[in-house]
Amino acid sequence: MYAQMVKSEAADDSAEAKAFQARIDAGEKIEPKDWMPAGYRKTLIRQMGQHAHSEIVGQLPEGNWITRAPTLERKAILLAKVQDEAGHGLYLYCAAETLGVSRDELTEMLLDGRMKYSSIFNYPTLTWADMGAVGWLVDGAAIMNQVPLQRTSFGPYSRAMIRICKEESFHQRQGYDIMMKMAAGTEAQKKMAQDALNRLWFPSLMMFGPSDKDSVHSTQSMAWKIKMNTNDELRQKFVDQTVPQAEYLGLTVPDKDLKWNDEKGGYDFTEPDWDEFFDVLKGNGPCNTERLAARNKAWDDGKWVRDGLLAHAEKRSIRKVAAQ
Repeated sequence: MYAQMVKSEAADDSAEAKAFQARIDAGEKIEPKDWMPAGYRKTLIRQMGQHAHSEIVGQLPEGNWITRAPTLERKAILLAKVQDEAGHGLYLYCAAETLGVSRDELTEMLLDGRMKYSSIFNYPTLTWADMGAVGWLVDGAAIMNQVPLQRTSFGPYSRAMIRICKEESFHQRQGYDIMMKMAAGTEAQKKMAQDALNRLWFPSLMMFGPSDKDSVHSTQSMAWKIKMNTNDELRQKFVDQTVPQAEYLGLTVPDKDLKWNDEKGGYDFTEPDWDEFFDVLKGNGPCNTERLAARNKAWDDGKWVRDGLLAHAEKRSIRKVAAQ
């Protein structure tokens, strides 16, 4: 079904397409039953699918720390956060399903490599301080990406993002609280916090996607208001917001070229290693194999549940027909 829907990617200059773009330009929301170009549908499915997959895969580095969190309170907070991420994935899968692609199809595309998830989750979480850095940096970058999506042109996606962003704000504060405690703790704890920042800083900058000059989809996505800001705009905003937070913690951003630029009213900073970014996307990151193995195992282990639900639905359908 998915392949049939998106087989046509040619530019559409029909009257319908022009009327569609006029609705977008006027700030109207597009709903699932409205006419839309095949490319718009495909772009949304790709973006929402990869967003949903990122929420689900993003549970793995954190779920690993639930039983090892230092206090019962920290365990409960982390458990609630991981639970939230599962919910975010479900909201987004549901939103994508309104476009005619099934959740099974989306999962199969993840497992066979046709869809990706955020590259940040292919890096290991080695210490408890990483839970702080993930909340502060990774969820902070996610919020920067996702708040504008509350105004995206596709109605179900826009509405899903309202609740997701509220919960991500809690996650970011939770992470920053961990970093505050670590940075104000013993010398060993502060060193651990600095190490987590050192390892996750540049992977966090990569979360906004490649530089605008190398971004394949940005121009059209912004014309359709599927995307509201360029990758470089969001990355700059993230750096400008996060550097003062690091200074408040007494930590050092691991970028020797970082400096304030009065002329542009923001920081100059070193670009991430884009060769590393694309290499991780190709499956060569530290945890790519581990993450996909976990998702494949979950898919295989859940087969009996899916089969049972389908059999139950079929049985109910037969009974309903017989009763008529």
